[in-house]
Amino acid sequence: MIMKILETERLILRLQTTDDAKFILELVNDPSWIQFIGDRGVKTVEEASSYIENGPIRMYEQFGFCLYLVEKKEDQTPIGICGFVKRESLEDVDIGFAFLPDYWGKGYAYEAASAVLAYGIDTLGLNRIVAITTQDNHASAKLLERIGLQFEGLLQFSNDPEDLRLFSLNYDESK
Repeated sequence: MIMKILETERLILRLQTTDDAKFILELVNDPSWIQFIGDRGVKTVEEASSYIENGPIRMYEQFGFCLYLVEKKEDQTPIGICGFVKRESLEDVDIGFAFLPDYWGKGYAYEAASAVLAYGIDTLGLNRIVAITTQDNHASAKLLERIGLQFEGLLQFSNDPEDLRLFSLNYDESK
């Protein structure tokens, strides 16, 4: 059974299932994913299925959120992922997104990320949401700022020599 989490004007965001393995295999092996996110070593449909089970499905079971599959409402074509991640290396919940290049520049990432951010604040009750990008990922940084996050500084994870950009949104209900 497919569990829909959010719906926007043009998109449906839902839990990933192992039936999405072929799409996830394509997404995580796209050159832009490898450049900006990193090679996850997922090279077969079976590995993609395991990646979904051990990543998004497990994260949803543990935290009640994950990176959701984003599909076009009109024809259910999967176009990317967008949602939240809880990393051991970050204190706060992290918003993330990735879309196939064919769907860049059409407002899909903005539409999905805006809906996810609102969901995080209104439904999940998150008071602080962060995001990380590589220093050369200008498109993602621009989108993060457009949805309301602000550049906070550089950070480095212990297992990564590269400094990453940290963005954050502090939500105060008293505003």
